[in-house]
Amino acid sequence: MSDWEYLYEMHDRGYSPEEIADAAGSGVAPWEWEYISREWVDHKLENEPGDDAYAVKPTEPYRSRDGFPFSVLEQAEIFQDLINCAARHFENTGRYLQIWGELGEIYAEIKFGLRRHATHQAGSDGTIAGKLVEVKTISPEKDSDRVLVKRQGNFEQLLIVRIDQNFEFRAKLVDRSELGGGTGKFLRGRLNDSPQ
Repeated sequence: MSDWEYLYEMHDRGYSPEEIADAAGSGVAPWEWEYISREWVDHKLENEPGDDAYAVKPTEPYRSRDGFPFSVLEQAEIFQDLINCAARHFENTGRYLQIWGELGEIYAEIKFGLRRHATHQAGSDGTIAGKLVEVKTISPEKDSDRVLVKRQGNFEQLLIVRIDQNFEFRAKLVDRSELGGGTGKFLRGRLNDSPQ
């Protein structure tokens, strides 16, 4: 998957883990960013009050899933290894490994900054930018771009992840209010923008 190779290149170039995490969260390498001058930034921040760096506290304590250490670079490497293993298995057997949900959630961690809940927490898979998110993954075995999610779930956004037959990923984050389904037990979402 060439989408994540820049993370390895950043590591090889000596970027810090924080810089690599920022790049993984934004989805682009630093050399692809547009340059913003220091003068422009200073001008924009001219009337903004300053904060002591030591006084700034996160809104919620960071915790990785089940308390395990978390590294974006390590997750990217694991993600790549899993995809390579799944592709090799398919080439060897003609059958897919049924690991779609986990691949979708790891992709969401790397690409969208998903912070997953502890195992077996019902209602949502984690948070992105402070909003509760449910992740639904569409496997290469499915032709449809539609997903169903339980209406009773405790989530504010739905992240639809599509894995194609070449193990390439596409995703779309949708607000719960944009989902179809009327008054039924399930809400419907689509990866493509065409009508539900």
